[in-house]
Amino acid sequence: MGSDQISRLPDEILGIILSSVPTKTAASTSVLSKRWRNVLCLVDSLSFDELNEEEKEEDQEDAMSSSQPFHDFMEKTFALLSNSPIKKVSLSHLPFHYSDHSRVYSWIYTAMDRVKRVYFPVLKSLSLEFLELDYPDYHRLLDGCPTLEELFVADDDDHSNPLCCGAVVKSESLKRLVVSIDLPDSQEDHNSMLLDTPSLVYLKYTSYVFKEHDAVGLDLLVEARLDLSLWESTSDYDDDDDDDVDDEEEDDNETDDDEPKMPIFGDVTKLVVGITNITTLHLSADSLETFHFCCESMPVFNNLLNLSIESDREKGWQVMPILLKSCPRLHTFEIKGLVHRETNKCGDACACIPGKHKEGVEEVCCLLTCQVKVLEISDYIGSSQELKQMRHFLGKLKFLESVDVSIDANNDNSELLRNNLLTLPRISSKCDIQFI
Repeated sequence: MGSDQISRLPDEILGIILSSVPTKTAASTSVLSKRWRNVLCLVDSLSFDELNEEEKEEDQEDAMSSSQPFHDFMEKTFALLSNSPIKKVSLSHLPFHYSDHSRVYSWIYTAMDRVKRVYFPVLKSLSLEFLELDYPDYHRLLDGCPTLEELFVADDDDHSNPLCCGAVVKSESLKRLVVSIDLPDSQEDHNSMLLDTPSLVYLKYTSYVFKEHDAVGLDLLVEARLDLSLWESTSDYDDDDDDDVDDEEEDDNETDDDEPKMPIFGDVTKLVVGITNITTLHLSADSLETFHFCCESMPVFNNLLNLSIESDREKGWQVMPILLKSCPRLHTFEIKGLVHRETNKCGDACACIPGKHKEGVEEVCCLLTCQVKVLEISDYIGSSQELKQMRHFLGKLKFLESVDVSIDANNDNSELLRNNLLTLPRISSKCDIQFI
């Protein structure tokens, strides 16, 4: 008569044995006795591989038909092991539909709550969208992806956890980073932003400005697309430090209530300095104002060949003169929309300079030394402000060879708009205007 030798082993040894077999097999032992159910709680490695070798050769539809039973098994197993000290979790060949992704994510989160280390040795791309991860889990996850090349992060204001995903990104292997943070009511959480990604070649970053931005070792970065919003309107700051305003006007504007304005929240100086090796830069209308108000000094972009900006009638071009002067090798300048808010600081890059500031513009105009050869204009509707700006560009950009203007073909005045542009004087004899 045979004896049950395995049942004589200590519970700790049985837990080790069950941890080495597929979790479905280990879980089946819980029906043997109360003792075996308790032993199951000692399992520290979970392995869920829904397809065995025979099933892997079957039609995929047959495997998908087992989706619901497998989901039920997963839910029961995680509930049964709610207090287990999990060290390793493996999920393979899961038969789920796209609508079941949230359930798989919940299993991963449950596992992360209990494991000490997350390790994805061959993971190349990771997307973190609207997750309630805390700082320890977030950093543990990134640290466990040693070969990660792409990271996509999206965060919004729909959850209570403090901002963490995307605020600090550290990765030796990361090459492409896309971050979108939309937390308009959480200025107190925007204290520090850090990028420590020495292999990064592409950066797209959208958020409200942080109190401090820092970037470390972005020497390989080729392209940056920045959409950095300020926390307040800047319309009250347009006349600050304006030396051209005459004394009489200053006296008329003085009141007993005049007080020095508070500095704009945020500092992007280190971030801007950190991306100076790029060849392509895209700035939103918000970023233009952020560069002006939150960057202490503009570095030189010696390698920048392509600059694209977006305009907004509520946002100014205050930073444009110094930005263009800081791009000595700029080849292509792309502008989406020419209409922007007129300010006293748009300078000589703009045609909207108030009359009292026009004297002496010809001698100092930043456009006269700008090396741009290709000018691309999109969303052109032919307003008087736009036509005035085009006259300014064509009359000042001496090295222009090509001007590409996008006009809506359905515009009833498209032919008139073309003729108006073609008749503008051009300082460059090589300049050719094309419509796309």
